Amino acid sequence: MTSAGVDGSDRGSAVVDFVLVGALITVLFVAVVQLTLVLHVRNTLIDCAGEGARYGAAADRTPGDGAERTRELVTAALAPAYAADVTAGAVEVDGVALVEVTVRAPMPVIGLLGPAGTMTVRGHALAEQP
Repeated sequence: MTSAGVDGSDRGSAVVDFVLVGALITVLFVAVVQLTLVLHVRNTLIDCAGEGARYGAAADRTPGDGAERTRELVTAALAPAYAADVTAGAVEVDGVALVEVTVRAPMPVIGLLGPAGTMTVRGHALAEQP
């Protein structure tokens, strides 16, 4: 009786191993890229919403000014599609007047396996008294 390596019955198994491991590594790589892209967009939107809220909370500004500033920042940082649904308003939390900017944007998708739907982020700032 001979071993499997001596008579050549393992011939071609390295190619199969390479394809299986390569496919797994590719799927993992794409998943990491997808997660990174979603987190980048989310963090950028949070930053833009916060900056817009601070802008709209200034004594000589209105919440509408903050929403417009947020749209400008999102358009400059990402794309106009992400700035399509931006709202702002005055809110009160624990007796404190705040300006709240809300951004609803689509999730960035790589291929058909990415997350679907929208993400909602909010930025707040203390409203200054004129």
